[in-house]
Amino acid sequence: MGYKIIVGDKTYKFSSLVDLMARATPLRSADQLAGIAASTQSERVAAQMCLADLSLKVFLEEEMISAKNDEVTRLIQKQFDAEAFKKISHHTVGSFREWLLSYSTLTNDLISIKWALTPEMVAAVSKIMRNQDLIAVAQKCEVITKFRNTLGLKGHIGVRLQPNHPTDDWKGIAVSILDGLVLGAGDAVIGINPASDNPKNVDTLLKLIDELRIKLEIPTQSCILTHVTTQIELMKKGSPLDLVFQSIAGTEATNKTFGINLAMIKEAHEMALDLKRGTIGSNVMYFETGQGSALSAGGHHGVDAQTCETRAYAVAREFSPLLVNTVVGFIGPEYLYDGKQIIRAGLEDHFCGKLLGIPMGCDVCYTNHAEADQNDMDVLLTLLGVAGCSYIMGVPGADDIMLNYQSTSFHDALYLRSTLGLKPAPEFLFWLEKMKIMDKNLQITKKNLNLLEHMNYEL
Repeated sequence: MGYKIIVGDKTYKFSSLVDLMARATPLRSADQLAGIAASTQSERVAAQMCLADLSLKVFLEEEMISAKNDEVTRLIQKQFDAEAFKKISHHTVGSFREWLLSYSTLTNDLISIKWALTPEMVAAVSKIMRNQDLIAVAQKCEVITKFRNTLGLKGHIGVRLQPNHPTDDWKGIAVSILDGLVLGAGDAVIGINPASDNPKNVDTLLKLIDELRIKLEIPTQSCILTHVTTQIELMKKGSPLDLVFQSIAGTEATNKTFGINLAMIKEAHEMALDLKRGTIGSNVMYFETGQGSALSAGGHHGVDAQTCETRAYAVAREFSPLLVNTVVGFIGPEYLYDGKQIIRAGLEDHFCGKLLGIPMGCDVCYTNHAEADQNDMDVLLTLLGVAGCSYIMGVPGADDIMLNYQSTSFHDALYLRSTLGLKPAPEFLFWLEKMKIMDKNLQITKKNLNLLEHMNYEL
């Protein structure tokens, strides 16, 4: 089945829904690398016009990736709520955009259709939206999750405290954790990317964070970002594991290159639930994603990077995660070439994730060989704050010395909260006030320096 549209005196033809979606995507280097991007801006606009006229029902009739060969497609089909879809089934992609943007369409309306939407529908509508459209609709979404505190509330933004160290030195990690805490970071999670996946090393890091959390009575959660099989092994041995982490993608073939499948994630999810370590909720999963992973793994089936990314959110929502994070600029300029592409991708990912009902955060980041700088990150950070992002990263100095990429700092989080009046998670804010780290006006108090000195001494 093909699609065509006449613009002026020229006819544009697209061989399939896969082809149409790829050519309608705003310019990015991943699709150019894959050889599926529009060849000209005129062709891109024509594809967007053609896409806007498609009925949402088309996405139920034409598979972009065959269910016979892909368990993610089968999951998407299983999740689909046909009854809820009746509310929006009359829409084209274009009229669905107008409905999303309507002032009469409110938060509860968006919540009511999240299982009526397939990732492909959501990716499609994002392709015909301006940046301000993505921000306006995402801001209306609210996805609330809980473990030891409450994340995703409107008017709040969390921070993942990311104290990575190139040799997993516990003293270096501990100092970074304390540095983040006294600047108000850490309510989303204290999460370490370990330099070594060795189970004994991971267990040591888990115990370090847990001991500090208990000692200071911090209402937060911890996570070591290691492979899910390592975490399953550690849970069996009684390690103090709060959240199960795993990088995920939108195709079965790509997930295989990660060494995972849906059954494996389900096993880990059930094990973590059985631990009952959450005090106010049971959202026990943490997933990370990123545009370009399917192409990098050779598992994209000719589908554009952004649609593959949005399909990963179907995997995420199946397991009711506490946190989902698009590491938007981490894969490199081969996939998102410059600041403009990174900014656009970050807004797309956040919009698509929130509309599908997942607690979307963003690692506002870039690699050192990308055509981007910290000013680009300031722009994306601010836009995501306006859009209602659930959480961002807090990295000492914004420079991850273990993963060797540029992210956002504890001070960047302070800027965002102060400028936009955004609060930490309620339970965490109460703790910050009790510890005299932050006052009710979201200002860091001078007394926090004494606290930092005291905690370092105790360690």
